[in-house]
Amino acid sequence: MTTPVKPGPRTGLEIDSWRIFRVMAELVEGFETMGTVGPAVSIYGSARIHKHDKYYELAEEIARKIALAGYAVISGGGPGIMEAANKGAREANGKSIALNIGLPEEQVPNPYANISLYFRYFFVRKVMFVKYAYAFVLMPGGYGTLDECFDSLTLIQTKRSYKVPVIMTGKEFWEGLYDWLGKGVELGYLTEEDRKLIHFTEDPDEIVRIVNEYAASEKAAQRPEFTRKSLT
Repeated sequence: MTTPVKPGPRTGLEIDSWRIFRVMAELVEGFETMGTVGPAVSIYGSARIHKHDKYYELAEEIARKIALAGYAVISGGGPGIMEAANKGAREANGKSIALNIGLPEEQVPNPYANISLYFRYFFVRKVMFVKYAYAFVLMPGGYGTLDECFDSLTLIQTKRSYKVPVIMTGKEFWEGLYDWLGKGVELGYLTEEDRKLIHFTEDPDEIVRIVNEYAASEKAAQRPEFTRKSLT
């Protein structure tokens, strides 16, 4: 169970220096656990989607097929899309990973993970989402999902992460954002190549094909499996 947390005090050097050890502990536990899972796919999406929502059912099916293809599935560990992702992976006898976070309004971990980690710091949790991912699947969601979306895209754009697929699922939700990014291209803030980092598909089999294609390219490039650049 995660412990609810609030922002810490704006303290001086002495207390902040001790906080470094808590950050280190989370990083070490994360690396030791995640370093054994093999190639994975991170699935992002809303905690507020209920079990009968079409996107819950789609996320569950995507995760199931990803797990059957031999990849671990990583979610944020909570309800909604996160629960669907863990459920699909677990029911396929795959590695179902939950990266739980302590929040002021406590996040209740879903019961479908078979590997669980608990974080106080969002930025440490993000390292675990990114470092081991062979793809990011973005389902509809709120600020957290958007944050994870743009964090992943920024790391790819700046070559701090490999150019893994970023797959948006739920075109009716995402297409307005994609069109809006075109304004950034028009004004010179982005390139069209940056915008084309994003794939769109609703088809779980197509998602697996995209991930397999990327995994094959990594193998062809003879990249060691867990030497991805991270934020650390």
